[in-house]
Amino acid sequence: MNTPTLNPSIEEEFNRKHINRPLTLTILERFNRGEFDHFKPVQVGSLPQVDGRQIIDMTKPAEYKTDLEHYRKTLSELLPGVSIHQYGTSEAGYIHLTNRDLYEIGMHLLPKVAYGILNGGSATSYVDEKKNRSFSSELFHITAPIFEKAAAISRDRPKSITPAFINPDGSPGPSFLELKIRALLIQSLHYRRHFAADKNIQGIFPLFQMTSIYTDAKVTEALQEYRNSPYIGALYNELNPATLHPYTAVQPLIAAYTHSSQGRPKGLFTEAWGKPNTLLPLPGGHGQNFTVLSHIYRDLYSQGYRYAYLGNIDNLGNTVDPTALALLALSGKQGAFEFSFKTPVDVKGGILVRDETGRLNAADIGPAISEEELRQAEQSGTPILFNCASGIFDLKYLNEQLEYISAQLPTRFSDQDKDAGRYSQAEQITWEIIGMMDSPLIFGVHKYDRFLASKLLIENLMTSGIGLESPEYPPELRPLASNLHNGLIRALEGPYGLKLDQNRWIPKAPEEIE
Repeated sequence: MNTPTLNPSIEEEFNRKHINRPLTLTILERFNRGEFDHFKPVQVGSLPQVDGRQIIDMTKPAEYKTDLEHYRKTLSELLPGVSIHQYGTSEAGYIHLTNRDLYEIGMHLLPKVAYGILNGGSATSYVDEKKNRSFSSELFHITAPIFEKAAAISRDRPKSITPAFINPDGSPGPSFLELKIRALLIQSLHYRRHFAADKNIQGIFPLFQMTSIYTDAKVTEALQEYRNSPYIGALYNELNPATLHPYTAVQPLIAAYTHSSQGRPKGLFTEAWGKPNTLLPLPGGHGQNFTVLSHIYRDLYSQGYRYAYLGNIDNLGNTVDPTALALLALSGKQGAFEFSFKTPVDVKGGILVRDETGRLNAADIGPAISEEELRQAEQSGTPILFNCASGIFDLKYLNEQLEYISAQLPTRFSDQDKDAGRYSQAEQITWEIIGMMDSPLIFGVHKYDRFLASKLLIENLMTSGIGLESPEYPPELRPLASNLHNGLIRALEGPYGLKLDQNRWIPKAPEEIE
């Protein structure tokens, strides 16, 4: 790369704001050379149908039929201690597996699974009052007292260590990260009690994560404190796992670039907030995980792990599903991704499509497909599947393709017009990897069980059921809020092992967990 000469003030900005200078300038040079010009918006060819093979409806009990010899080979490779006669019924060279069979095979696979989280940044935008008011001014008014308290304890903290929900009495619940760790420990406990040949086995599920320059120290400090957390301590002492010592990589920051209206060649945006010689530091999108976490993916695979979950920290629905894990393992596909069946309120986001080449991909409503086209498809009975931003990767595939993925995952520039000024932002989106895979597996899931995400604090309060008893609750939001809240209750009582006591969710003791 021909490193440009930058004035001393800009050089100081890179250092002072912890912006990765080489990466920023490499992206800039590649853009100006035209290396990203071939990254076109996804063009929709068709909307795919559930077929039971590549796109599976997981809202009902799953079944799987496969060639007996393929099943024998897969089982001998992944689970040599499990007999091919232990599960399923065979006939005419095929084996048929029920939902229960798949669940138990998946449980046997848990020691081969790592769990990854994308922590994101600080909770600044998450608690921004203007953004939250714009979601619903009526709902904001009803929940204002609770909102103010929750915002006060979340502001300027990494989102991952802010409350994952608010208790019915208005007190904050455990953090997103605490809950994720608790769910993994409970799964480890289930495995040890019911599926481990050696009952003295220690906790499983190595945790790995991507943090940022601004959040890493606070997340590390929180993890040290969680050993004594009431949600984690008892399970941690019983299992003594490595879950509280996650593999961690820190995502670098890059600078914002000039707005497309300024033409080419593109340059650095150097007037942030209207101040000359001022850079704007930004993350480069979660898709950078394939570069940032590459050494962790390689380490996990070299240690014998075969599958890796990956998802955003704020989705409480993204817990380990043994049935889905078994389906991925038996199919031999490169990865599996969750998409929820569309509900009436789903009007923004990415949906599952087949692009013009016939590949499955994720495409945004609006730029790639209009709302009218979706409405017509729904009326014809075609299911619309929304991206839940969670998946499971085959680590063998990932390790063989990491360099290719990092280089070829689309880098997209989007123009922004915000308080900091008019600039463009470069990002890689994790889930565009679907379009790079030869044959991904897609799980159609129930939104209110598997996609409980909080992009804004007001959404968190809605899912927590805050204000639902008020007659002034916005009628257009009440059904959505009720469904989200019921989904949260199922999650807290189920994979997170909590119980309601005097209007607070408290952890069940290990002996209370079935």
